[in-house]
Amino acid sequence: MEFPKAELETLWAPWRFEYFEKSGTPDFLSEAARASDDAAHLVLVRRKNSFLMMNRYPYTVGHLMAVPYRKVGELRDLGENEVAELFSLVVRGQELLRQVTRAQGFNIGINVGECAGAGVPDHLHIHIVPRWSGDTNFMPMLSGTRVLSQGLHDLYQKLKAAQTASDEAR
Repeated sequence: MEFPKAELETLWAPWRFEYFEKSGTPDFLSEAARASDDAAHLVLVRRKNSFLMMNRYPYTVGHLMAVPYRKVGELRDLGENEVAELFSLVVRGQELLRQVTRAQGFNIGINVGECAGAGVPDHLHIHIVPRWSGDTNFMPMLSGTRVLSQGLHDLYQKLKAAQTASDEAR
C-alpha cells in the first residue's frame, strides 16, 4: 500500500482559482476599497481612512486584513491618522476573531515589497492571522497543502453579525 493514497491527495479549494485565473496581480484591495457591496468583497468594517476585510485567498480560516483606502506601498507614505486607524482595525479584527472563531493567538504582520512576500506590493495592508493551540498539523509538512475548515462566506456572515452587534451595543 502506497502512502498517501491517490484518493487522499486532492483537496478542493475552488475560491483559489479566482486568484490564478486573473492575469497579472489582482487588484482586489483597490476593488474592495471602492466597492459599495461589502459582502461581495468580504469587507467587515469601514472607517474614514481604512477598512477591515477577510482575505479572499487566506492562509488559514479567519485571515483578515486591515487596508488603507489610499494605495501606498510603504509605511512612510501613510499619514498618522491612517496608521492609527489601521492599528485600531487590527485590534478590532482580533476582537472579532476571538469572539467568532475562539482564536487563541495571532500572527500580525506587514509584508513590505515583493521580495518580502507582499502579494500586492503597491497596496500596503496588515495581515491578522488567527492561531489556535495545536493548529499545526501534518498536511503542510507531507503535501504542502493547507486545510481550511470553514467556507469564506459562512465565516463572513458570522464575523459581520458580530460586528453589527458590537456597533449596535455602542
